[in-house]
Amino acid sequence: MPETTISSPTNAAASTHAILWGRALRVFAWLSFLAQTIIIGTGGAVRLTGSGLGCSEWPLCTPESLVPIYADQGIHGIIEFGNRVMTGVVGIIALAVLLLVLARTGGRRSVFSALRFAGVGIVVAGVVFLAFTLIGLPATPFAMAALLITVIAATVRSMQTTSDRRDLVVLAWIVLIGVVAQALVGGITVLTGLNPFIVGFHYVSSLLLVCVTAAFLVRLYATPGPRVRAVPQWFAILSHVTGLALAVTILFGVLTTGSGPHSGDADVLRHGFDATVLAHVHSWPGYILAALVVALTITAWVLRLRPRKWLLVLVLAILVQVAVGVWQAREGLPPVLVGIHMVLASLSAAAYTVVVLNLKKPVSSKD
Repeated sequence: MPETTISSPTNAAASTHAILWGRALRVFAWLSFLAQTIIIGTGGAVRLTGSGLGCSEWPLCTPESLVPIYADQGIHGIIEFGNRVMTGVVGIIALAVLLLVLARTGGRRSVFSALRFAGVGIVVAGVVFLAFTLIGLPATPFAMAALLITVIAATVRSMQTTSDRRDLVVLAWIVLIGVVAQALVGGITVLTGLNPFIVGFHYVSSLLLVCVTAAFLVRLYATPGPRVRAVPQWFAILSHVTGLALAVTILFGVLTTGSGPHSGDADVLRHGFDATVLAHVHSWPGYILAALVVALTITAWVLRLRPRKWLLVLVLAILVQVAVGVWQAREGLPPVLVGIHMVLASLSAAAYTVVVLNLKKPVSSKD
């Protein structure tokens, strides 16, 4: 007679509980990716509408008010404040993802440890804020820095006590650290009067967070455990060369935007570079990137390599990006097209991240 296994009510409840937690984690992981992409759009709207100083202070919008006063700041204040609100949304979602990962991998103990660090961080930030206020120095940047240091300390502690799915834990912590750091950089951007280099760094940091949230989704759905290379070595090397071309293209794109008409405010000084020359320089690595991605995609489909489907997504994203870039240049850089170009750059980088993560496969995988 075949042996029959009967699940106890306790095991069934635990299994149901794990499924629900897993579903919640997947939902919030997707929300985190979408939120990180959306905030690039809202940040772009701030810059492209000249609303970078719509709120003249930070973290307050004005010296007397947290929120914009329409009679004084007008629509620019509303746009800038909306982006600040979006930062809070991104932070809440990032924290939810982290707590769900910790609950799934380390149980209540890991969650409570993270919450204790959060409490300590808030207290330390409050003390630092009060101390710097009393001595007459800008208090908020130092308070945010203290909070960031506490989050980094919590990350180190979490890594020391986590053994299961450390990849997910690390990525979740990186996103939360990035959000806190971005809030600090955003404040510095306002306090420095929209310094174009800091604005550019702010954008690149947001783009990297989109890539990290994309990587989290890939690893969340992937089989855990050791991984081996799933493509020929030359293909992996060419893929990384393509990543270098992508990085150079984005870098020159940031410099070009910072030297063009969309600096965030009519009175803000730009880089001082010739935007026309930079636009041509920006296009050169862009065309090289497009050629490399097309070559990788054709090769991957001919050889039926693992990342072929995501390479197809990447090549489509790059081609659309090139088309929008040419269009915006011919139309005199209309804000809507520049904003689309900025968001597409982040999605292209995210697609490339997925491609790179598919260069390897789990040892147990037959694909």
